[in-house]
Amino acid sequence: MNILDLAKKAKDAKRPLANLTSRVKNRALRQMANGLKNHQDFILKENKKDIRQAKALSKSSAFIDRLTLNEKRINEMSRSLKALVDLADPVGDIIKEWQAPPGFNVSKVRIPLGVILVIYESRPDVTSDCIGLCLKSGNCVILRGGSEAIHSNKAIYKVLTSDLVSSGIAGGAINLVTQTEHLIVRQLLKLDHYIDLVIPRGGKSLIHQISRLSRIPVIKHYEGICYIYVDKDADLKMAQNICFNAKVQRPGTCNAMEAMLVHREIAPIFLPKMIKRFQEAGVEIRGCKRTLRFVKGITPAKERDYRCEYLDLILATKVVKNLEEAIKHINNYGSHHSDGIITNNSKAAADFLKSVDSACVYQNVSTRFTDGYQFGLGPEMGISTDRLHCRGPMTLEDLTTYKYVVRGKGQIRL
Repeated sequence: MNILDLAKKAKDAKRPLANLTSRVKNRALRQMANGLKNHQDFILKENKKDIRQAKALSKSSAFIDRLTLNEKRINEMSRSLKALVDLADPVGDIIKEWQAPPGFNVSKVRIPLGVILVIYESRPDVTSDCIGLCLKSGNCVILRGGSEAIHSNKAIYKVLTSDLVSSGIAGGAINLVTQTEHLIVRQLLKLDHYIDLVIPRGGKSLIHQISRLSRIPVIKHYEGICYIYVDKDADLKMAQNICFNAKVQRPGTCNAMEAMLVHREIAPIFLPKMIKRFQEAGVEIRGCKRTLRFVKGITPAKERDYRCEYLDLILATKVVKNLEEAIKHINNYGSHHSDGIITNNSKAAADFLKSVDSACVYQNVSTRFTDGYQFGLGPEMGISTDRLHCRGPMTLEDLTTYKYVVRGKGQIRL
């Protein structure tokens, strides 16, 4: 099927999908969740093809981690789909209702966004998450994953869509673009008559390119240059554990810490122990001049290191003189994704949480929790660093817009 035909098919499925009952959608989600587990061996077999190709191209360990599926991750994908079943269906939800001065009733009602194009790289679990989220929110989806995960994406798509029609869901509701040429993306981004929204998930260059080329509105799930600032009033043991988790637990994710700021009063005590622990875990440290005074043999940091999303076991560090400098640095160098402060000083925490202009801000918590599921909101489409139409984890409600429903008794305007 060519791209135009695929987009037309998705548009044709928009209204039938929007009118599906929660019962039908939930039944399909349960079947999909079970299908992932029942066809696990097939999915893993196809995933190994992508991993072999990535290794042959000498991709980084963090890249391969993002690409890799295993039994645990497939179980997580299955649980995410089941979690959507338990969440309230946002479609048809009345946000607000009132009686207007002319005497008619007005309701503000949630409706699906329409046809969503998701363009993403390397993480095949995104395929499953996006299909589940769009189905539950009543949106048709067109998925265009990267060539590096094409075998995995096709396998997951095949498993999840095998029973769609028998579940009463229109055939064009869920679509996967299997062509991997870059020209295909340019073609898709011109189809504003058929596609209502574009969500890019990937590196900075991908998102820049899509934003520049698209005729369709774009919600940017931008890079995660996440900072943690260790304040002079921090519990240093807590700070060490949080910073280690934020950097090392899964460095290839957008909510991993990429830079650590430390107050100068505690730097001589905190940095040597913290950096030693990082180095034992294989983390390369790039430090400012002050950091180099306390820890020898690390790489001097350049200014670009403080603006870099490494997605790897690399960390930039900087000693700052006070909270104000930390806030200014984060707002200037960060990507406004997720940033945290470690402190037991309530005033310092309040100033940080108010003044740092990011989608998610934390006190005494790892930035690794920026995730719809961890927030108790269920699976998410990604983390938006835009201000419109949503910010932070893009979950079910964020995949809807609204319309005004007006009911009256013959009112006319004079």
